[in-house]
Amino acid sequence: MPSADHPIVVPDLVAAAMEGADDMGGRDIVALDVGDVLAITDWFVITSAPNVRQVRRIAETVEERVKEAGGSGPLRIEGLDLAQWVLLDFGEFVVHVFQEETRARYALERLWSDVPCVEHRPARAGGATA
Repeated sequence: MPSADHPIVVPDLVAAAMEGADDMGGRDIVALDVGDVLAITDWFVITSAPNVRQVRRIAETVEERVKEAGGSGPLRIEGLDLAQWVLLDFGEFVVHVFQEETRARYALERLWSDVPCVEHRPARAGGATA
């Protein structure tokens, strides 16, 4: 169990995705360690934005930051047309970029409340911590 003495270590590419979302104003950025309960991926990164344009920009920037950090592009991207909920599947992790009302409706954090969660704190405020 994570604690102040033993925080969750977020993989570099997950951290890059979180930073990319933060750079474009993503709100309430979290990473969920779903690897022990979900066979298809290890991490979910979840963030939201108030409008379609910003959701798209966050998704684009996350993709760029992951590539800059040495990752490959997403295996697939879904939802970019409507930009209510954009999913970027990088294999080992999946990034969910929501419009705020859509995030509230689906409440993935509540659905996965039994897994370790890392809240993003921008580097200027101390980095991601558990």
